[in-house]
Amino acid sequence: MQITRQADYAVRAVLYLSGLDNGRRAPTSEIALNQHIPPSFLAKIVSQLSVAGVVQTSRGARGGVSLARASDEISLLEVVEAIDGPIMLNECVFDSNACVFGDNCPVQDVWCNAQETLVKTLRGTTFASLTPQ
Repeated sequence: MQITRQADYAVRAVLYLSGLDNGRRAPTSEIALNQHIPPSFLAKIVSQLSVAGVVQTSRGARGGVSLARASDEISLLEVVEAIDGPIMLNECVFDSNACVFGDNCPVQDVWCNAQETLVKTLRGTTFASLTPQ
């Protein structure tokens, strides 16, 4: 499994915002420059993160992007899923009928355990834990 480039950019953007002084807004041009994100990608990403309630945006001379909540309330899972949708290592994790072997599949338990571990790790990792103090 590999997250998309868009999800990686979203993580970088949120990580950058997490490192700013509390409540400070950053223009998207600043985020793009500092995180090496193409500005055209960043605009779409910020829009998706805003809809998901991760960031808030404001226009105008004093506008920009800031976190919608404290960085210790935003997980890696939330950001990745805001961009890529639910994490799914294999479709049989959610629907055993998707496999020709059904419930008798010898690797279904492995996929389910791996999925559970990945989701638990991403959910338990907040941006506050990733941001140097």
